[in-house]
Amino acid sequence: MKEKIKLLLIVIVFLAAYYIPFEYLRVQSAIIESFNMVQDYARQHVLTCLIPAFFIAGAISVFVSQASVMKYFGAKANKILSYSVASVSGTILAVCSCTVLPLFAGIYKRGAGIGPATAFLYSGPAINVLAIILTARVLGLELGIARAVGAISFSIIIGLTMAFIYRKEELQKSADDKMFELESEEKRPLIKNAIYFFTLVLILIFAAWGKPSQPVGLWSFIYKIHWFVTGILLILLGVMLKQWFEKEELKIWIESTWTFTKQILPLLLGGVMVAGFLMGRPGMDNGIIPNRYVAMLVGGNSLWANLFASVSGALMYFATLTEIPILQGLMGSGMGKGPALALLLAGPSLSLPCIIVLLKIMGIKKMLVYVSLVVVMSTIVGMIYGRFF
Repeated sequence: MKEKIKLLLIVIVFLAAYYIPFEYLRVQSAIIESFNMVQDYARQHVLTCLIPAFFIAGAISVFVSQASVMKYFGAKANKILSYSVASVSGTILAVCSCTVLPLFAGIYKRGAGIGPATAFLYSGPAINVLAIILTARVLGLELGIARAVGAISFSIIIGLTMAFIYRKEELQKSADDKMFELESEEKRPLIKNAIYFFTLVLILIFAAWGKPSQPVGLWSFIYKIHWFVTGILLILLGVMLKQWFEKEELKIWIESTWTFTKQILPLLLGGVMVAGFLMGRPGMDNGIIPNRYVAMLVGGNSLWANLFASVSGALMYFATLTEIPILQGLMGSGMGKGPALALLLAGPSLSLPCIIVLLKIMGIKKMLVYVSLVVVMSTIVGMIYGRFF
């Protein structure tokens, strides 16, 4: 099978090289835009978002027992607790659709049920407090409220639906719970591990803290001091690693982090390049698909307009908060409020790079089901919202 895939890739590359009309200026600008997109992603997200996320994912796989993951997020876990925690995780993390992937991979491969894991996967980038506040201020209060309610509801519904669809597989997984009941004695007290993970998460939050497009009180103040806070947290982390951890443990942690990095990062960068070629960078009109076509196709509140907005949002890459000025421009060009909400619910949680990585983590069937749920639900809710507003 792998050889067939390699052959298919070779054929695709050959056909692209043979038929793509490189002499057209639009194609040339789209190619340049794809590299600009990768550069922007590398500058804005790799060091401050992805690297901390990779280290957290590596830490989960090494320092969090599988029994603990299955206790709180497994198939037999308390559903109210597991889905509640997973569905509001975005209020803490405030990460983009790509940054959440290593964290999702960490808990999913460690034994988390498909339901809570996908609830976390959706909510991580979708339920961003600052983004919701800015949506309400820039795009209207009712759209901000609809986004918040829709995102929290989506994460729970999508998680429960995935758990129901794959319930037989989850029951089979839960049948193996007993093998994790007996745990070896922990090398550190639970409180030390909790402080360690909390510090890692805080480093991710403050290092990735973006500049608000508009002054928003506390968020603007935190942005001014976020590097200072990040530096202090890094010093504290260094002290913890030296005092609480053995060298062999740290070596295993680094190896686990590298495993996630080499599995996910190349696919992400490749996906970002393709997204840049197709749609261009947010706010730019240099992709192979002109922005005016998108604006023209999402006017009104038809099924097609909402579906197109959902699918476009699922393929486009939005850095945290960039969806708001983009939607402001699209709505000024005639985009309906229903399609706007559909894009807000599908866009931040999905992207072409995200879908490519999910294919490797979850497999093609689960990936297609998850993406379909996001797109279909976004389309339906967009139509309902557009009918009343």
